[in-house]
Amino acid sequence: MTPAPIQRILIVGGGTAGWMTAAALAHVLRGTVKVELVESEAIGTVGVGEATIPPILMFNALLGIPEDDFIRATQATFKLGIQFRDWYRQGHSYFHPFGQYGTRIDAAAFHQYWLRLNDAGLDDSLDAYSVTAMAAQMGRFARPERDPRSILSQMTYAYHFDAGQYARFLRGRAEAAGVVRHEGRIADVQLRGDGFIDSVVLDDGRSLGADFFIDCSGFRGLLIEGALKTGYEDWTHWLPCDRAVAMPCARIEDPVPYTRSTALEAGWQWRIPLQHRTGNGYVYSSAHISDDAALDRLRGGLDGKAMADPNFLRFTTGRRKKAWVGNCLAIGLSAGFLEPLESTSIHLIQTGISKLLLSFPDTGFATPDIDNYNRLVQLEYERVRDFVVLHYHATERDDSPLWRQVAAMDIPDTLRSKMEQFRTRGRVFRFEDELFQDTSWIAVLLGQGVRPERADPITEILPLEVTRERLHQLRTAIRQGVDRMPTHEAFIAAHCKASPPA
Repeated sequence: MTPAPIQRILIVGGGTAGWMTAAALAHVLRGTVKVELVESEAIGTVGVGEATIPPILMFNALLGIPEDDFIRATQATFKLGIQFRDWYRQGHSYFHPFGQYGTRIDAAAFHQYWLRLNDAGLDDSLDAYSVTAMAAQMGRFARPERDPRSILSQMTYAYHFDAGQYARFLRGRAEAAGVVRHEGRIADVQLRGDGFIDSVVLDDGRSLGADFFIDCSGFRGLLIEGALKTGYEDWTHWLPCDRAVAMPCARIEDPVPYTRSTALEAGWQWRIPLQHRTGNGYVYSSAHISDDAALDRLRGGLDGKAMADPNFLRFTTGRRKKAWVGNCLAIGLSAGFLEPLESTSIHLIQTGISKLLLSFPDTGFATPDIDNYNRLVQLEYERVRDFVVLHYHATERDDSPLWRQVAAMDIPDTLRSKMEQFRTRGRVFRFEDELFQDTSWIAVLLGQGVRPERADPITEILPLEVTRERLHQLRTAIRQGVDRMPTHEAFIAAHCKASPPA
């Protein structure tokens, strides 16, 4: 007997995860399935995920959201990458750009030719071969040109935005598309005899049933953990930071088109420029600094006047052992948490949604589909974990207990293999369609002091002088192209300036 189709979906929890999920399902399912969401205004959301990575453009495009409207609604600015200060050693800085380094020259990857020139003493800055890195450095921005022959077609970007405003923006679109919102707190979860979820009971006695439940309840994991006891894989031994304090401040200068991450004695501080404010936070290890001292450190690093009381968060880095169990699937913080060092929180929501749409169930909830979903989510979290761990482990800092701890710790075998491959011949290989591109790994490996012993031998086929000339031409073209761009602030003013918040 063919299982019946899904007729009713209940999303538990709002915030960014809940409303991204609701908006996507409403758009894709087009009224064929009743989509409901339950949340309580009395329960706050984390709401500090203000920086994103380029795949967010595809999500907004899927929903048919005009970019300029989105930017105005969320007080957004553009993001070209992340500047890392004091991570490799104190006083040292490097940039992780979006997009790519250079263009194809011959048989080897572009950075290999740069490495060869660098080894010969003929070049020094890989950033000079990245359009986004140079635009960020010069405070400029333009959307990519459509002509693939133009060096400016390589412009790749994401956003900084107000996560709370984004959730409200998506809520409006979701409700207009038929999503029904219920106000209330969940008091109980009712299970069926087969262990599936039957319904949730609100504190006012209402019962909400569904065929399929999506847990967007945050760190608590009300359904996936509270009711189904899925279990959690703890990664604190690799990522010891377990707390954060966030505090926005007044804007005192034009917003730069990049995020800034500064390593501190017990963690790191983020600085995220929006149109109406600057987002700040300190991610730290409670074993190495007190909450009060962390707050004092954050306050001392603000550019302008604080605009709100501090928001303290507690978390455990890791992931649910299964993101999908029976008729319940977890998305967002309920599925796992990786500190926001590389702005992956919203992306992990997005990838959870996209993988759900590719494996959308019927009421039979086929085990192979669920197992495959869990495998893909596990791989995604593990690959992102490795990339974040790299920032901590590959360091020369030994000025505080935290940095001595992470420099000496054992690391996952998958990360060790990546580092060894790069250290020998500068090679980077992506596996299982992992999130971070070659550029990201190259930028952070080099930025954190992992230097190849030599360039790929295949680069020696091209005469050194020819290589030097080609790189010179490319560097010149990039600089000339970036010089033509407007400033980041001028671009926003001309295309997508937001009204001051009410």
